[in-house]
Formats: sequence, structure tokens, C-alpha cells
Amino acid sequence: MRGSEDDTHKSAGAELEELISRCALGDRKAFDALYDATSAKLYAICVRILGTNAAAEDAMQDTYIKIWNNAAQYSVTGHSPMTWLITNARNTSIDRLRALREDSDLADHGDVSTGPRMTAEQSEFSVSRAGRIKDCLSSLPDDRSDGIKAAYFDGYSYADLAERANVPLNTMRTSLRRGLTALWECMTQ
Repeated sequence: MRGSEDDTHKSAGAELEELISRCALGDRKAFDALYDATSAKLYAICVRILGTNAAAEDAMQDTYIKIWNNAAQYSVTGHSPMTWLITNARNTSIDRLRALREDSDLADHGDVSTGPRMTAEQSEFSVSRAGRIKDCLSSLPDDRSDGIKAAYFDGYSYADLAERANVPLNTMRTSLRRGLTALWECMTQ
């Protein structure tokens, strides 16, 4: 049973790698397919970090522009293509969050009801997926869950986290990678 799950995970990763490679060549159909395959997950991350529908939509637009423009820089290194995509969404959202914090005169950005180019079903799936992420995070040991939240939702760098935990940087990276692996396993169950 475990072998078939690994094969499915590898197959999805290979498909995303293929789509990213085709995007690097300017293939708009591949970009649309990449968006369809990943937007719900990336939107959930943007919403989690930014907390509002409008801000998340803006971050999503910027994220996919960056993905399109930087697809040629993605290289198959053994890391999940989803990790690369999530990192783009996370960093874009954190940049927007920092800008929002600096500008205290911004008005409320609305509620989290629908996503960009999302149908009601896709929006519901996105909200459901965000709930699943929360449940899976709570199932992890506190140190792993707190580290993932701090790094991927609150914007702390690996170096900041390593300093806070008083551990070497590579130890923190390994801990976060293991936490993300456990989170992924929980999400795919």
C-alpha cells in the first residue's frame, strides 16, 4: 500500500515538474494546467498568511506572475516542485503582509469567501483544505508545528528560528523539512 502512495506522490510531482518546464518554454496551456492543479493549495497558504480574501487574491496573482517569469529557474533537485511553488506563495504573501503592516491606513480587505478564478466548489475545497492543514498541523509535535507555522505562516527565516531555538541552521532546516514531510503525509491520508 505504501508503495502505491509513494508512486502517486512521485507521479504528481513529475507532472508538476513537467508543467513548470513547459511554462519555462512559454506554454500558456501548461501554465493554466499548473494553476488548476495548485491554486487551491497556494490560495489556502495566502489566506492563512494574509487573512483576507482581497489580499490573498492579490498575492496569488503576484505569485503566479513570479512562477511564470521564474519557471526557467526551477531546477529538478530532488525537492518537491510543490515546495518551490509554496515557497513562492509564502514569500509573496509575507512581503505583502509586511507592506500591509507598514501602511496602517489600509482599509479592511474583505472576507475569505471565494478565491481568484474559483468556482464555489473550488472555494469550498480551498477552505476545507485550509481546515485540513490546520488539523494536520495540530497532529504534529508542538516543536514541529510551531516551527512550520513560524516559518511558513509568520515569515520567520530559518536563521531566525535556529537562533530562537539555539540550534545550528542546518538542524533547523532538517527539522522543518521533516515536519513538512509529516504534514504532507497527513494531508495525503
